[in-house]
Amino acid sequence: MENQEETTVPSRTARLVLVTPDGTVVGCLAPIPVEIPWWQEVESVVRAARDRHGIDVTILRLLEAARDRAPGGEVTYLAEIAQPVPADAWAGKLEAHPLRQAYAEPGGPDADLDWAARVLAGHGLAPTAKPIQVRTWNLSSVWRIPLGAQSAWLKVVPPVLAHEGRVINALSGHHVPTLYGHDEYGRVLIAEIPGDDLYEATLLQLLAMVTLLVEIQASWIERVEELRMMGLPDWCGQSLCFEIAEVVRRTSEELSEDERVTLQRFVQGLPALFAEIHACGLPDTLVHGDCHPGNFRGTEGALTLLDWGDSGIGHPLLDQSAFLDGMAQEYVETIKDHWNREWLARVSGSNPARAAELLAPIAMARRAVIYRRFLDNIEPSERIYHRDDPAGWLRDTAALLKKIRLNAR
Repeated sequence: MENQEETTVPSRTARLVLVTPDGTVVGCLAPIPVEIPWWQEVESVVRAARDRHGIDVTILRLLEAARDRAPGGEVTYLAEIAQPVPADAWAGKLEAHPLRQAYAEPGGPDADLDWAARVLAGHGLAPTAKPIQVRTWNLSSVWRIPLGAQSAWLKVVPPVLAHEGRVINALSGHHVPTLYGHDEYGRVLIAEIPGDDLYEATLLQLLAMVTLLVEIQASWIERVEELRMMGLPDWCGQSLCFEIAEVVRRTSEELSEDERVTLQRFVQGLPALFAEIHACGLPDTLVHGDCHPGNFRGTEGALTLLDWGDSGIGHPLLDQSAFLDGMAQEYVETIKDHWNREWLARVSGSNPARAAELLAPIAMARRAVIYRRFLDNIEPSERIYHRDDPAGWLRDTAALLKKIRLNAR
């Protein structure tokens, strides 16, 4: 989930501080250019270290960055190596932190891969080549494990997202990833999904995505307590009112006076707004939480909805805002109309279009809540990824509220 993107993406260089599996600091390597600028993408960093220095590394975590926001620039990572190699002296210091993820410590990725190997063995499978590290940051560690012509995908997430495996398991039979296994420590191992990531989906594919999501959400109406037992966050009316009020309070110093006034008025009116939304007739259910086209993978004939770690409980149309972000303008009304018809077919007498309209600023403010939750649960060196996001989404919420007010005149 990104709030803004720069028009020109600067290049990235990676500086690696090396440690052995017992945590002993070996030293650092000179910065090396890498192909992809996004800090959490580390497959190109591993490849560059092998090409430039002839060593195999596992990237553990971000230590520091020269720029104040991603992507690009010089980025320093902690990287694990099996044995010491020649390296320059490093004057920094590694310190423990209670919010650090296990996969960000020496030995952590190996433990995750050992778990994945045991799960695969239970299915009569074994890796046919060395696993490939794809991504690591405060929200996930991702590995691709070759299985002949196919691959398994290992994803490990922090505790705040650790319900992902439980949700995918509960959604078995729907268009979600096929699980090899999951555990209570945030590990999920899934089968390869044919096709492509659908950031550039056609209109027909976009409409099919909406249908797929609504089918899943409709199947969980009246089953909210099961979702609570899985540990999903609560974004129902009263709970989300409180969380939005809290993020506005905690972020107020980063906002202008006009934005603060607009958002305080919004917070005060939230209970009445939720009552009006409730009167539109759609009950709370499963919310994907980050349902945009890029989180679908597939072909013309088959779609799979990925990335359930951001899921929660709330109004189903909370998902519409993220889906429409960046959408080609000529598609928007067609998609909204389709979304409306899909819910009307399942909940007669409801008013999905009105609910979506009322929910738009709430859905935007919920994203500030999400990023505040991330920041509260990650160590300081990794907060740079999300540091500006709560304020950014609240500014966007204030701007939307002013636009709504002007249009109502």
